[in-house]
Amino acid sequence: MQIIHTILLIIYIIVCVALTVIVLMQEGKQAGLSGAINGAAGTYWGKNKGRSMEGGLEMATRVLAIVFIVLSLILNFKIFG
Repeated sequence: MQIIHTILLIIYIIVCVALTVIVLMQEGKQAGLSGAINGAAGTYWGKNKGRSMEGGLEMATRVLAIVFIVLSLILNFKIFG
């Protein structure tokens, strides 16, 4: 059981680092002046957001956040330790 706990802890650390990096890679939500200048282009990118890099980063953030919470609960209840 100690081996499973150690493996889960290593995965947990990797998820924490990956989640931090992905959140830092995302752009801010405030458009500022660029939103006023790029009015028509903003709607095009808004429609195709799921296929863009930003959409991928948001999806990866959601998935890693869920994995982070699940691993936190598992490691907290000490099922394997």
